[in-house]
Amino acid sequence: MTVLAGARVLDPDTGETVRADVRLDGDRIAEVGPGLDGGERVDCSGGLLIPGLIDCHVHVAFPRPEPLPRSARILEAVPVLRGLLARGITTVRDAWGADAGFKHALREGWITGPDLLVSLRQLGPTGGLGDGWEPPAGAVDHYGDPSLPDPLFDGPDAARAAVRRMVRAGADWIKVGAGGAMASIRAGVDVRPADDELLALVAEAGRCGRDVMAHAHTSAAVVSAARAGARSIEHGTFLDDSAVAAMAGAWYVPTLSPIGDSEFAGTHQRSLRLAVEAGVRIAAGSDLAPRPHVDLTTELRLLAAVLGDAAALKAATSEAARLLRLDDDRGRLEPGLRADLVLLDGPGLDVTDLPGRIRAVWHDGERVGEAS
Repeated sequence: MTVLAGARVLDPDTGETVRADVRLDGDRIAEVGPGLDGGERVDCSGGLLIPGLIDCHVHVAFPRPEPLPRSARILEAVPVLRGLLARGITTVRDAWGADAGFKHALREGWITGPDLLVSLRQLGPTGGLGDGWEPPAGAVDHYGDPSLPDPLFDGPDAARAAVRRMVRAGADWIKVGAGGAMASIRAGVDVRPADDELLALVAEAGRCGRDVMAHAHTSAAVVSAARAGARSIEHGTFLDDSAVAAMAGAWYVPTLSPIGDSEFAGTHQRSLRLAVEAGVRIAAGSDLAPRPHVDLTTELRLLAAVLGDAAALKAATSEAARLLRLDDDRGRLEPGLRADLVLLDGPGLDVTDLPGRIRAVWHDGERVGEAS
């Protein structure tokens, strides 16, 4: 047993902190309260203990832009995963690119990193976001691996088959491109699935025990995906009243980081405010790719500018766990839950520079070291 003593402890649902010790027993939190005894005692005085952070939208294994062997995509992910864990990110949902072998490698201890949920590929129709095509070459597949199956579908039956291919290959979540990439939207070439295709896809995912995350920038794409039953809407850059009304039963993962410096940054922030005012649940996701390397600590700073520090931390802990259906196992510092914790310098909730505040990280009850 280990007792983390002398810190304040965050309740992410209320944003309140209390002076308490946390006793760890193996990979679980055994007790939270004042004056606890145990085996090893870790002095956490002057600090704040928060739950391990959860990033609901990452890409740890995207191909690089230059032509390289397929192994480069996989090997580059190794330091990316290790760095995420060092910065207190203990659970991630990969939104396209990592196959089930990454999970196996993490379980076996071949590599270190957060707990990983995978979606494998982004499903979509011919001409949509998941359809790799270049004028000189025609159809191209930068993944080209049986462990990352063909993501394309046309028609409801083909959408069901695409879901089954992903489930067969080990997908935890089903990712669908309900609309195009930002570049396609700018170019006026936003090929989207038909509503009956989305309905069939979500229904088949549910029949296979999987939830759906939907890439959607425009209001029309958001409405279609949310009405079809997607559990989370990713990006949502251009929301309006109809979109947030349709999202009443879904989570919103805004991923502010990728366009935080673009001409759409203000629009994206307004979309987030609109969703919050409508009572839409918010979960944090960075849209991390190895290049450029932004992660959840960047996303939290941007979220806090709109939501405040406490709500941003909630979005990356307890609310993220609820979205991922992991709230009975992590996301809060309570007895019986996973011993995933981050010790921050100082007692406040300020997320402006989380990497600079991290003193230590525990994952499954094991201390993984100080962030660099």
